[in-house]
Amino acid sequence: MYGRKACQLVKEFASGEKGQLAPFNSDLFEQVIAECSQHHLEFKSLIRKTQEEGLDVQTARNADQYGALSHHLALVRNKRCLMAYVYNRAEIIQSLLWKIGHVLPQEIEEKLCHSEKEYFKKHSAALKSYMSKELVELTVDMVPPKDPYVKVRVLDDLGIVVCDDKANNFARYSIHSLKRTDAEQFISRGLMEELIG
Repeated sequence: MYGRKACQLVKEFASGEKGQLAPFNSDLFEQVIAECSQHHLEFKSLIRKTQEEGLDVQTARNADQYGALSHHLALVRNKRCLMAYVYNRAEIIQSLLWKIGHVLPQEIEEKLCHSEKEYFKKHSAALKSYMSKELVELTVDMVPPKDPYVKVRVLDDLGIVVCDDKANNFARYSIHSLKRTDAEQFISRGLMEELIG
């Protein structure tokens, strides 16, 4: 009690590899929320007791007031730890959109809780909406390319795919010259590799 579990949750996140997500620890997260509920009930009980005794809640200095203060501070600490855990995971989830695109690989999706999956979908939809309105593809290159075309090798048989208003047969190990914007979605998902040189 008094913040140990919340601290453990933050330490668990901090000990992970930078930029990588560990599976969402819903068990420990729920334990911290239950602890917060307990602190809240204790806090309300002590404040109610002080008021029933006719003491001023702001100026009274007795054991009940100090107990209420302890529960309040533990509640605030737990809340801050929970917010830090959720916020830092959300930052990594946002960065995934820029690194791997609008579709999460299965091994990453398994590490997310339901609300994080929804957050990724909504963030992705908002970015897609903005890009379609402004007619710009922001997720392709952070550094402007020298050539708008890239040479790629297909790593998995993808069949017939329409790119740049042309039907292409993306058979396994075939080599193609594609617009970087078309190829990037396949490269980020590991279906193609860029041939350099």
